[in-house]
Amino acid sequence: MATTPQGVTRIGSRKSQLALVQTYWVRDQLQSHHPGHTFEVQTMSTQGDKILDVALAKIGDKGLFTKELEVGLLGADIDFAVHSLKDLPTQLPPGLTLGAVTERENPADALVVHTNYQGYQLETLPEGTVIGTSSLRRLAQLRHHFPHLQFKDVRGNLNTRLQKLDAGEYDALILAAAGLQRLGMAARIHQIIDPEISLHAVGQGALGIECRTEDQATLGLLQVIHHPPTAAQCLAERSFLRALEGGCQVPIGVHTHIEDNALTLTGAVLSLDGQAMVKDQLTGPLTEPETLGATLAQRLRDQGAEPILASIFAEVGR
Repeated sequence: MATTPQGVTRIGSRKSQLALVQTYWVRDQLQSHHPGHTFEVQTMSTQGDKILDVALAKIGDKGLFTKELEVGLLGADIDFAVHSLKDLPTQLPPGLTLGAVTERENPADALVVHTNYQGYQLETLPEGTVIGTSSLRRLAQLRHHFPHLQFKDVRGNLNTRLQKLDAGEYDALILAAAGLQRLGMAARIHQIIDPEISLHAVGQGALGIECRTEDQATLGLLQVIHHPPTAAQCLAERSFLRALEGGCQVPIGVHTHIEDNALTLTGAVLSLDGQAMVKDQLTGPLTEPETLGATLAQRLRDQGAEPILASIFAEVGR
């Protein structure tokens, strides 16, 4: 266990370029609000960063990109960790809590194409076009809407994936718009995909700040970057996913929006081949996001999500 000098807070981050951009953004925001405090970044490699030759779904998703950071938190080697919220499991280890959720970037999925396909939109891509994605959620939804396309797993950081695309290994990629925007690569976005086609991942576009539950000093520091509307949306989404016992490698998609102090959550469960889908929408009070998520999850179970989930868990080795 490390000893923290008074007035110093240690931030844990993965080593990837995107993770560091996000972490340094959090550090700089906190530094501007707490000028007399010192924030130090400490990097760690997670299991998901180290295993790049195996599809994510075959590794398992329990803390794939978070476990090592959580060990650091529980050992008091770091004071909080910055995560892409979509990577953070809905069940946190005892002693850890979600201390803040930052304002969300565009949570949508985006189409990025090889130069040979600049004249196409997702809806007009010719039969046999090879689409790269590592997400079962994206894969299932695209198979549902575009069964004539071909899909191929792609791993690696964002730059690596784009290099593979540009080299012709893929005709197009499906990536998170938020990641491209945060890395200054918004120009690579060819098309923002409508949520009617691809519901986004739970928590996508938001950053989740994880810290120790009893660390009131750190929790107090974090409040200046906490964004309550985004937090409400993400708490509803995370409650929905948790109630379905799904993880980030299960084809479950969501979409949320707020209007007049009401929160509307759309959720869907799909089979891996995209042929079966159960989808519904529910609106509730903005003040009760987790109840909304759990209620919508039960509604989907009542409409036939249970056998779809059972087949997925059996296939991915849950």
